[in-house]
Amino acid sequence: MSARVAVPVFPGTNSEDETVRALRAVGLDAQVVHWSQPGELARFDAYVLPGGFAYEDRIRAGAVAAHDALMGPVIEAARAGRFVLGICNGAQILAEAGLVPGTGPLGRPTAAFAPNAGGRFQSVPVCMRLAVAPARLPILAGIAPGAVIPAWASHGDGRLAAPPEELQRIERDHLAFVYADRDGRPVAAPNGSALSAAGLVNASGTVLAIMPHPERDAWTFQHLDASRDAARGDSKATLAPSGGIAFFAAFARALGVGAAA
Repeated sequence: MSARVAVPVFPGTNSEDETVRALRAVGLDAQVVHWSQPGELARFDAYVLPGGFAYEDRIRAGAVAAHDALMGPVIEAARAGRFVLGICNGAQILAEAGLVPGTGPLGRPTAAFAPNAGGRFQSVPVCMRLAVAPARLPILAGIAPGAVIPAWASHGDGRLAAPPEELQRIERDHLAFVYADRDGRPVAAPNGSALSAAGLVNASGTVLAIMPHPERDAWTFQHLDASRDAARGDSKATLAPSGGIAFFAAFARALGVGAAA
């Protein structure tokens, strides 16, 4: 039996379908769990919080959802060592719940994803580079050192912000991914994120929060470059997995699934 992965959906979540599609493509049994069904979550092996605007991002992005009843089982699962991944709004929720970077008590965020430096929502193609040793991230089994993952930055609140002493702790122990070009070279974060942070991880490497969307660059038809044009008229090439699917394949391997997309 494949590992069961819950994709919790809050009022305002909007990326659950493509997230489920990417998870299923790598062999995982992914299912959406509605906010009215927190009791269903205990039966799952892992959790992926997708993007969107949960509760309209009131107060701060992810702040209300972090205290929703749906997060109770997710937090308990994280405390028990089960894998929890948050993408975009999911990353914001994990930060507001105190699960990442995880340097303070639960429910007391020590860092947040604040409004973009430009003050506007943006949706741009980006790459994120692995900034820690692969062994530091058991949630992404077999990921290559310095792996570069193409994705989309689609958010209005993606700028990591924290007090200076917390940023020092994050840079030393919790900075999982940084923005980079396709060759892995450093670039300025498009949202002005401190440390050019694209992703944070907890101390045990079992909870990972990333702002960019790898599920939006997981197949050739999602590309904006010449590779998509070259595939026109060839359905197999157009639907071929690429780019961001490698991220989900690593997540599947961590759950003991072969991850053949």
